[in-house]
Amino acid sequence: MSKNIPVAEPEKEESWIAAFVELIVVVIQALAIALVIRTLLFQPFNIPSGSMIPTLLVGDYVFVSKYAYGYSKYSIIGSPDLFSGRILGAEPKRGDVIVFKTPRDNDTDYIKRLIGMPGDRIQMKEGRLYINGDLVPREQTTPAIVEGRDGRMGPVPTYKERLPGGVEHTIIEIDGDHGMNDDTDVYVVPPGHYFMMGDNRDNSTDSRVAKWEGGVGYVPFENLVGRAERIFFSLDLKENESALAFWRWPFIGRWSRILKPAH
Repeated sequence: MSKNIPVAEPEKEESWIAAFVELIVVVIQALAIALVIRTLLFQPFNIPSGSMIPTLLVGDYVFVSKYAYGYSKYSIIGSPDLFSGRILGAEPKRGDVIVFKTPRDNDTDYIKRLIGMPGDRIQMKEGRLYINGDLVPREQTTPAIVEGRDGRMGPVPTYKERLPGGVEHTIIEIDGDHGMNDDTDVYVVPPGHYFMMGDNRDNSTDSRVAKWEGGVGYVPFENLVGRAERIFFSLDLKENESALAFWRWPFIGRWSRILKPAH
């Protein structure tokens, strides 16, 4: 007595293969679209440190416009050495909050505020910012509550600063006007470079510290990645704390910060 041996039906097998191929094509198309958007339009960045407090907090996630200043090799994932300079380059404006590749290694992403344009003379004297010899005006505002040097939360001096050109932004001085980089020599910004500073003036590694001293130094135009536009997500995290514990999000989400300007 012979047994019936099941045989795969050719049509069903071909249908399964066609569906699998179609899925692969859809995934590749989605990845290609995401790559184009990330390279040409917007890229998400998270804020891992407190150097831009109070404008940007640790745990903020921001959209950065890649088209704002044109495109360099740093606009592409992996920064392949395909070309030099910028394509469709547009000069940034003083006061922009910018993501850039730090000149120290041309790899690490930093986010700071553009303070000095090419040819500018920048100096800090007793905590006050001078641009081309002129004192940048500031007005004291309600103290911000942030973590101090002792690790405890408390009020710190907070000011509204107005840069040449009219951009107003808020800065904090956790060490008052006598922090480590509150008295400097005059920096003369070279052609094709920019001078960046954090809004958390006493807790920011920026252009006030030379790149060979572990700082940022002057930032070449080519190193600009894009302009920070808006916060799209925010979690109450400590510096370098992971956001992967998604089950905590409902309890640590800073929902009021979503869609706030990132500048």
